[in-house]
Amino acid sequence: MARHTKLILMTLASGSLLLAQNDPGPGRGPQGGGPVRGLAGLNANELAWFNKGVEIFREVDSVSGTQPGAAGRGLGPTFNGNSCSQCHSQPVLGGTSPRVNPQVGLANEYGASNRVPDFIRQNGPIRVVRLVRKPDGSPDGGVHGLFTITGRADAAGCNIPQPDFAAEVRRNNATFRIPTPVFGAGLMEAIPESTILTNLRGNAAIKQQLGIRGRENRNGNDGTITRFGWKAQNKSLLLFAGEAYNVEQGVTNELFPNERNETPGCTFNATPEDHTHVDETGALESISDLTALMHFMKFVAPPPTNPQDPSAQRGAQAFTQLGCGMCHTPTLQTGRNPVAALDRKPVTLYSDLVLHNMGDVLADGVNQGDARGEDWRTAPLWGLGARLFFLHDGRTQDLAEAIRAHAGRGSEANTVINNYNALSAQAKQDLLNFLRTL
Repeated sequence: MARHTKLILMTLASGSLLLAQNDPGPGRGPQGGGPVRGLAGLNANELAWFNKGVEIFREVDSVSGTQPGAAGRGLGPTFNGNSCSQCHSQPVLGGTSPRVNPQVGLANEYGASNRVPDFIRQNGPIRVVRLVRKPDGSPDGGVHGLFTITGRADAAGCNIPQPDFAAEVRRNNATFRIPTPVFGAGLMEAIPESTILTNLRGNAAIKQQLGIRGRENRNGNDGTITRFGWKAQNKSLLLFAGEAYNVEQGVTNELFPNERNETPGCTFNATPEDHTHVDETGALESISDLTALMHFMKFVAPPPTNPQDPSAQRGAQAFTQLGCGMCHTPTLQTGRNPVAALDRKPVTLYSDLVLHNMGDVLADGVNQGDARGEDWRTAPLWGLGARLFFLHDGRTQDLAEAIRAHAGRGSEANTVINNYNALSAQAKQDLLNFLRTL
């Protein structure tokens, strides 16, 4: 029997038999490897900027660029990773958590004296930690770096204590996030606000029947819709890149020019560490790393899909009939754009890019913008066929378990999940097979 249609027979205590669904796992088709691709239709100059972005996305950072093999500079004083590619590598550059977690080895790299937290495992997802509350009980919600540069050979004299994450976990004060893939991010950025709102208000009768509401997250300054990140908290790719560069790696830049930790003896470079090189005359030589990273995400292609066999085709029909597509909108459209490769293109992202209340099972107690603890952006499903870990914290590698976790007290998905639970075993398998083609 084919791997992707396999059903496992489980013997129950009563002696009866139950057909249990088998997640087909990461696809071995076009998503399973190969070089990262730029958008179709990029001109020669755009492709050159994309390739520069690929270079910086792969660059490994050390404190001052002196570590062998880590010529990038600006790591720390606190950090979660030392390169963009470290977190975004499955199945290729720009993806999400790889099969082997590099954070385990990073903890003590180049003499660092960090302890690997219990929630970081060799075969688990890359994770970052947000704390729900500050010590005084007021809301926190910010990212707290897993590691410090204390003890590293390129950070002599620095002494920053590593946070006691075990204590925060015991207090139920720690919540986790895994990296979101950046494939097709430029297309997502180019979708007009009016398109998002029209889609949100569409199919009102069906959504009301299913209990689906949804609302956009908005920028506190200009009031426009934000769309990147697990809670749709970031407005643009430039902001998304700048924040990640500073928060995840500790690299100060022209959007986030200040060190997050200014402990005396632990700052080794002038800030911002990454900046525009105004003394260079060539365009690619003068741009900042931040600009290069933004252009990588802007110009990287969306993930390819795998062919659908009859089972997956039936699963695609079930996806629509269950109501999954009311939130995971199959296709939105970009607007007019000065880049031809982004101009009025269909975007098969399987997301409406807005927030939905997902109930108590997935709530994390963290507010971001207009998003509350129970609110999450509809995760784009394109590329799901190659992912290893699911949900915002990577709590499962089982796609069926991830689907069931959408149900909980207060969740807008409860009716859809009830519909899913009522399917036959074969119909559930068809749906899983379809999702793994995306």
